[in-house]
Amino acid sequence: MLPRPIAQRGSTNSSLLRSWREETDRLDVAVYAAIAATPTPAMDAGMRQLSRAADHSRLWIGCAALLAVAGGERGRAAAVNGLASIGLASAVVNLVLKPLGDRRRPDRPTYAVPLARQVTMPRSTSWPSGHSASAFAFATGVGAAWPGAGVPLSIVASLVAYSRVHTGVHYPSDVIAGTVSGVALAPVAVAAVLRVRRRWSADGRT
Repeated sequence: MLPRPIAQRGSTNSSLLRSWREETDRLDVAVYAAIAATPTPAMDAGMRQLSRAADHSRLWIGCAALLAVAGGERGRAAAVNGLASIGLASAVVNLVLKPLGDRRRPDRPTYAVPLARQVTMPRSTSWPSGHSASAFAFATGVGAAWPGAGVPLSIVASLVAYSRVHTGVHYPSDVIAGTVSGVALAPVAVAAVLRVRRRWSADGRT
């Protein structure tokens, strides 16, 4: 059997990729719709409050302050790592990835997201989730200096990420992409902090 021409193979691959993307989008929307349609009155207020607490990284700034005050030198190092990780993740997500993704936010009325769980719909684009990126960047950054603190923070980060779908402001793939971004970028920020600390030590500063 003769091999297919290169142009034909390229067309087939492009068609396959397009099909994968369309099916992934359908699954994404289906999961979003299923969550919206599932009654969870006991969870709604908590998810809404948690989502709001993470606005502008207030939750993580509070956690950093607690670590710095109660955790001694290790806690201060963990707090600096976490805040630096948030800074890098927020910059990359908001300045680079969101403009590239250019995805519209979900239409909550279309999927009948209950009013009891809704928060203010952000004006930024949807992909990836900035809340999820900041949450996991902070937890990963903290964990690099203090693994014991990183574990419970990762659990809270997971709840924050889910809350963005529960409140209807993100599709599931948005929070997955945000999670991956935060976890991937945190080590870069931690390495930068470590270089600064070493430079300060070499210069005789504390």
